[in-house]
Amino acid sequence: MSGPLILAVPSKGRLQQAVMDFFNRAGLRFERPGGERDYRGHIRGVDGIEIAYLAASEIAREITAGKVHAGITGEDLIHEAVAEVDTKALTVTRLGFAHARVVVAVPRAWIDVDTMADLDEVASSFRARHGRHLRVATKYVRLTRTFFARHDIADYRIVESLGATEGAPAAGAADAIVDITTTGSTLAANALKVIGDGEILASQAALFASRAAAWTDDTRRALRLLCDRLAAEARARTMREVRTDHAVPAALMIELERKFGVHRPFIAASGVSVLHVPDDAVFAVVERLREAGADTVSVSQLDYVFTSNNPLWQAISGRL
Repeated sequence: MSGPLILAVPSKGRLQQAVMDFFNRAGLRFERPGGERDYRGHIRGVDGIEIAYLAASEIAREITAGKVHAGITGEDLIHEAVAEVDTKALTVTRLGFAHARVVVAVPRAWIDVDTMADLDEVASSFRARHGRHLRVATKYVRLTRTFFARHDIADYRIVESLGATEGAPAAGAADAIVDITTTGSTLAANALKVIGDGEILASQAALFASRAAAWTDDTRRALRLLCDRLAAEARARTMREVRTDHAVPAALMIELERKFGVHRPFIAASGVSVLHVPDDAVFAVVERLREAGADTVSVSQLDYVFTSNNPLWQAISGRL
């Protein structure tokens, strides 16, 4: 694969809007010249990156197949798409939204089934009682098989779900399910309960880089640019800029660095100190500065903080 870096993003819905908002905060604005029906786009003012609008499940397949360089999708979909995820994809950064859990759920009427060990006992005796295997409805075939094998459960049959999985037991199509849930309310509405140790995966939206894609110097530079912007915005969200008219003594600066993680980003004009301070330490640092003789201390928000070290890029650059 040659040419620009191909970045796959969700083509519609709330996930697409959340992704756009996330990138907007980093100064990366998506443009779709052909409107909603155009499945290609770009990032305003950034060369070498092409946006591909795809369904979230398709993004996972395209990343693991190496047909796109990077993409945003749910961790559940990536883990369902390929057995050994690390051989095909690298997590660049988790995005902090679209949180959900892939879980095993059974009818609430099964009062004696609270653990996977209990489910194993039910599955083992199901054929003798009902003349068939326990049926488990799911869209997550790979995750289900792996998780059930980990718990030594073998006496079951997967029923691939094409519709609303949570309705399968009530409809008589399955006995238990493996499905994704956010609050559990839909499961409860269908008289289902999550097994106590039945969480298969805690998932959220993440930016993945494909290890199966053909990487060039140009596509690497484009991904590094994305990492720079995203890391700079994330760093800025966790700290505040503190300015004081008082020159901070060396001994106090060492104390603030060690105790609160404060650092001095650059040397300001004579008599003025500029500090970058973690959010949760701002008021404690301000108090120490005032105790040390500062007359005026101002605190402001930061938009971006770029540094020579980019943890997002450093974590993946040698593995692509």
